[in-house]
Amino acid sequence: MMNTIMRKKIVALFISIFSLSMVFGQEAALSAEIKLLNERLSSLSYSFDQLSKRIEDNGWYDKLSGVAYVDKVRITGPAAVSKSKTAKGAGNPLIFWSYVFIPKEFNPAKSYPLIVLVHGGVHGNFGLNNDHIVKEFLAQGYIVAAPEYRGSTGYGKKFQQHIDYGGLEIDDTKSCRDYMVENYSFIDKNRVGVVGWSHGGFHALHNIFNYPESYTVAYAGVPVSDLIMRLGYQDNSYRRLFSADYHIGKEVAQDVKEYRRRSPAFQAHKLQTPLLIHANTNDDDVLIEEVEHLIAALKANNKKFEYEIYDSVPGGHHFDRIDSYKAKEVRLKVYKYLQKYLKPNKPFASLSELMTASYLP
Repeated sequence: MMNTIMRKKIVALFISIFSLSMVFGQEAALSAEIKLLNERLSSLSYSFDQLSKRIEDNGWYDKLSGVAYVDKVRITGPAAVSKSKTAKGAGNPLIFWSYVFIPKEFNPAKSYPLIVLVHGGVHGNFGLNNDHIVKEFLAQGYIVAAPEYRGSTGYGKKFQQHIDYGGLEIDDTKSCRDYMVENYSFIDKNRVGVVGWSHGGFHALHNIFNYPESYTVAYAGVPVSDLIMRLGYQDNSYRRLFSADYHIGKEVAQDVKEYRRRSPAFQAHKLQTPLLIHANTNDDDVLIEEVEHLIAALKANNKKFEYEIYDSVPGGHHFDRIDSYKAKEVRLKVYKYLQKYLKPNKPFASLSELMTASYLP
């Protein structure tokens, strides 16, 4: 009797184990399927970005064909970081794209100043929302170059994951500057400005800190300035962009020194180049405290620079890049500052000239 009962219990146990293994097996299979679907969705997202970028490229030609020669060139920056120095292609310079805008009325026998115009975003690209700013620079007689540095979107997963925020991406921007000076004889290498907003302003700062001999002047609008502070007030999804294994690979607490190295506020002692900084108190992306830290660091190092903090101007982080009257007034201030050092052939004398160049047919 006991043996019969025991056998029944053993059989029941085996049935339970088998049933559970089937359930766990199904869950494992389902998890694997979900993972595969997520990977495919991610791949489709990168493909969509590439398609969008090609469409946007056509938009650049359409919008500026009447006022500029629009080109897109492939150039090289430093080699990407590789986990294996002996891997195929390891150590080869990284190829990336850059936009080139040349005024239609330019004379190759004359000399022109260059603006290196750097886009923002942790992962972003030089989008058509910059069209009015490009028009305004062209109308003044500038050549404009806009690098799509490593980490930019629209060029595939591998390129996007080459991101090196505050690292080799800064050298890509410098490589763009060097390419323009070397390949266009009508560009005056002694009249080169670097301009950017947000992460683009971050690029402008690092470029003049690291390569002061290469730039005549810089403008940093609402610039990312202190990554340690910034990652303290951003959410986890933002932080993961930096701690990802293909990027820095560590959180701030794990390597404070590395995040300081990548933060302009901690490199302020390097400033040698004329610099203008703008910020807005209602900025909800780069908080005013972050830019104030940069300004305080520059002052503490007795650096000469100019800055203006605007009080709650509509538009927040984008206050001087939108199309409001106030935004145009602020941009005119930026252009007048740059004019002092770059001396373009047709500097704006008034706001009406800016508006005519950028907003009227």
